[in-house]
Amino acid sequence: MAVIVTVEIPGGTQEQYEESTALITGAEWWPPQGFIAHAAGPDGTGGWRIVDFWDSEDDFLAFVEKTRPLLDRSGMPSILPKVQEAVNVVLK
Repeated sequence: MAVIVTVEIPGGTQEQYEESTALITGAEWWPPQGFIAHAAGPDGTGGWRIVDFWDSEDDFLAFVEKTRPLLDRSGMPSILPKVQEAVNVVLK
């Protein structure tokens, strides 16, 4: 079952996001298994929001384990993602 993963990063900056994204997409395992799509931007309250789509929660959790050291290196604060079932995912 596909899932939607929403990450709210209070106080997160575009600079932190861009640095962590460059580290992740530069990894030899990129793109990770189960990855469907990604979007990110300011949350309107001084933080950052990320919304991902994955084939399964297990695929997302495996990605988290791979990215943890990279995110620590970029200074991205710890976050608690919200995972919910996706009834439908449509790509252009």
